Amino acid sequence: MLIRRLKSFVLSLCALLFFASLAAVQTKLLRFPDVHGDKVVFTYGGDLWLASTSGGLATRLTAHAGLELFAEFSPDGNWIAFTGQYDGDEQVYVIPVTGGIPKQLT
Repeated sequence: MLIRRLKSFVLSLCALLFFASLAAVQTKLLRFPDVHGDKVVFTYGGDLWLASTSGGLATRLTAHAGLELFAEFSPDGNWIAFTGQYDGDEQVYVIPVTGGIPKQLT
């Protein structure tokens, strides 16, 4: 009887640890999309990505240590403005729609 209870306890503990480890994994979501013509820019994993509205592969536009959020196309579609969270500070940046080094505006 004691061995059965011990096995049950160990199995329950293993299941609890397994589900706790799944909850600890950071989920990266596609967020904050903006559409201009046939292009969509969005945040995934803290970086900006560009894709066609008809689907297909997305191209990563940024790969910085900080976060890039809330991307918006310029009216002519040549620039993307976004909020960059670098060094604990939030500022407004722009980047060409083709990618490149962000330029700080604020």
